[in-house]
Amino acid sequence: MSDQLADQFFDAAIGLLQRVRDEERDTIGAAGALLADTVASGGRLFAFGAGHSSLAAQDVVYRAGGLALMNLLAVPGVVGVDVMPATLGSALERVDGLASAVLDTSPLRAGDALVIVSLSGRNALPVEMAMNARALGVRVIGVTSVAYATETKSRHASGTFLKDHCDVVLDSKIAVGDAELRLDTVPAPFAPASTVVTAALLQAVVATAAGALADRGIEPPMLRSGNVDGGHDWNGRVMEQYGDRIFYRN
Repeated sequence: MSDQLADQFFDAAIGLLQRVRDEERDTIGAAGALLADTVASGGRLFAFGAGHSSLAAQDVVYRAGGLALMNLLAVPGVVGVDVMPATLGSALERVDGLASAVLDTSPLRAGDALVIVSLSGRNALPVEMAMNARALGVRVIGVTSVAYATETKSRHASGTFLKDHCDVVLDSKIAVGDAELRLDTVPAPFAPASTVVTAALLQAVVATAAGALADRGIEPPMLRSGNVDGGHDWNGRVMEQYGDRIFYRN
C-alpha cells in the first residue's frame, strides 16, 4: 500500500488542477484582465499570504518568467515558519487590527491591485486586509477554498470570509483540512495539495495577464532567468524602466 501513496497523491493533485483549469477558467481570465488593467493604467501589483499561503504569493514575486511589477506585501511574523515559535504566525493571523497597521505603512494606494492568498479565508488578517484595501481604492483578487465558508465559521467579527470582499475570487477547490490521503494505519489525514494548486492558479493568472497586455500592444514587463546568458542585463533594463513600481529592490 505505501508504495501506491505517491501515485495517489499525484492523481489527487492532477484532479484538482484539472478542476481549477475547467471550473475557474472565467475567473482566471477576469483576474488576469484585472492585473493587465492595473499595469496598463500605471498601477502597482502586490501579493500577500500568511503561513503556507505565503508560498504561493512568494512564487509570483521576482522570479524568472514572472511579472516584474509583482511585489510581496510582507507582514513580519506571518510570512512562514521562519518565526519561532512557528505557532506565533498562526496566532497573528487572528489578531484584529493588524491588517490596518500593515496597510497604513505599506506603499499600497488607490489604483493598485492586491492578490490575497488564504486557504480558509476565515481569519481576521486576510478578511481585514481585503476590506481595508478595497476601502483604499485597491482592487483585490482573493485565492481561497470557498468550501471553508460553508463548512467552518469565520474568525472575523463581521462573520464574513475573504471571498466576501474581493473583486475576483479564485476557488482552489481544496477540501477543508487540506489533506488528500487517508490510511487506516495513519491516524490523521495527510498529503496537502493547496500549495501545488494555488501556485498553479496564480501562474495561470500571470500568464493570462501577460497575454492580455500583449494583445493591447503593451510589452509585458517580464523577468528572465539570471542563469541564462543576458538575463541579468535584461532584468536590469526592466527594473530601471519600472523602478518606481518595484519595491523589492529598496
